Amino acid sequence: MPATHEVTNQVPPLAGHDAGDDPALLEGLERAGAGWAAAEVHELGRLAGSEQVQEWSRLVNENEPVLRTHDRYGNRIDEVEFHPRWHDLMTVAVGHGLHGTPWQDPREGVHAARAAKFYVWGQAEAGHSCPISMTYAAIPALRANPELAARYEPLLAATEYDFGLREPGTKRGLIAGMSMTEKQGGSDVRANTTTATPSADGSYTLVGHKWFTSAPMSDMFLTLAQAPGGLSCFLLPRVLPDGSRNPIRLQRLKDKLGNRSNASSEIEYDDAVGWLVGEEGRGVRTIIEMVNNTRLDCTLGSASGMRLGAVRAVHHATHRHAFGKALVDQPLMANVLADLVVESEAATTVAMRLAAAGDRTGDPQEQAFRRLGLAVSKYWVCKRAPAHAAEALECFGGNGYVEESGMPRLYREAPLSSIWEGSGNVAALDALRAMGKQPESVAAFFTEVEQAAGGDARLDDAVDRLRKELTDLDAIEYRARRVVESMALVLQGSLLVRHGHPAVADAFCASRFGGDWGIAFGTLPAGVDTGAIIERAAVR
Repeated sequence: MPATHEVTNQVPPLAGHDAGDDPALLEGLERAGAGWAAAEVHELGRLAGSEQVQEWSRLVNENEPVLRTHDRYGNRIDEVEFHPRWHDLMTVAVGHGLHGTPWQDPREGVHAARAAKFYVWGQAEAGHSCPISMTYAAIPALRANPELAARYEPLLAATEYDFGLREPGTKRGLIAGMSMTEKQGGSDVRANTTTATPSADGSYTLVGHKWFTSAPMSDMFLTLAQAPGGLSCFLLPRVLPDGSRNPIRLQRLKDKLGNRSNASSEIEYDDAVGWLVGEEGRGVRTIIEMVNNTRLDCTLGSASGMRLGAVRAVHHATHRHAFGKALVDQPLMANVLADLVVESEAATTVAMRLAAAGDRTGDPQEQAFRRLGLAVSKYWVCKRAPAHAAEALECFGGNGYVEESGMPRLYREAPLSSIWEGSGNVAALDALRAMGKQPESVAAFFTEVEQAAGGDARLDDAVDRLRKELTDLDAIEYRARRVVESMALVLQGSLLVRHGHPAVADAFCASRFGGDWGIAFGTLPAGVDTGAIIERAAVR
């Protein structure tokens, strides 16, 4: 019988590589004053690229969380059961301080270092990044109640993952979640109907239904509810100080497009007990610190996914042959791959610049830039991720459409960050709001981008066009997406011209500003050094 199953022209597994070997990331880390973290970034990168961790990722996505509302006797338990490898992923993330640790670390560039590690480890498995991100973001909001912060911040920053339903003060480390949106309001959190009634002991009793609560197995949640003084922020632990369970009822888990390893739920506050964080009536202002930090992680997460997609596509094209030569050597495929790498490096570079601004809290200019730059970049980088994932998948042909390739999971995950913590319209309108309420943020934004003045005529022209567009306030809300897209591209272009590889910067400016670019990826103009660009995503 002839040998019909001889395997040829199949691509070797992308395993045993260092996901931290990323020039745009490492260069951004150095600029942020956090080069001291490079060794740990590489350590996490080798873990993320290992065959073992890739298997963990497969298992937690194929064996999704299960809600156990009651025990065998009918008692309410409200527990979520995870595959054991989920806890392994969480242990690595917490052990490397990807959650709350930077808030208690005095070193220079610690938030940028954390951002780089978050970006690299997210390439191992994206779903568990959600509780890690929320724990990181919870601490600055929690500091609006110094007593609660003093009690819980050290545990939220501890580098020990201690899963299980116990009184928070008895655990070695804590994970925090966030619960804001309701059925009738969505992003319009001021429409929330959950009520908070003051108790004599200083706590509040909450009653209401939350439509989305990600990571419901967390130890505590920041949530919004209507108090006598208006919409307010509260901290609710799952276990109360006396050891009894807080009546936070898990109604069901969401059946989601992606992010399937992570549990998201609907919950009911059935006279649940919480403590006020900040002042009554200032709930949005209090929790906005948490929201802004999770928006940074949305940007980082999208950039991380783009890097993974670009690396996988380049790896596949390097080893797959068609029409007599490797795909990577086919001119049209080289155009596609180079365009994917350019988009990836632009996203990585701007994400690390914003992370660096997070370390410079004493600099008003930096904070004004961060306020606007984060809203702009969250909109654009997260908006680009789904198209990028689709194109990277298509580089595999039919192989990319098969689950075993890992590309379908990347594709399903890609839209999440654009929806989480404010979908595209919310992010674009938030940028307009920042410009209106904090005009100094506009000045800080242009101060940043104009550092590249004279570096590329195409970029200079784009900056001039943007300035003119911002003077036209007619139908500005209707035009918000176009305005914010232009701002994001100008910011990315400025950073690449100043700090990026010359071939990447040239390709970005020629295509994104020079008008010589189509709608799809793979429409870079002639003359771009595709070889030099693709090399930056090649596994060594």
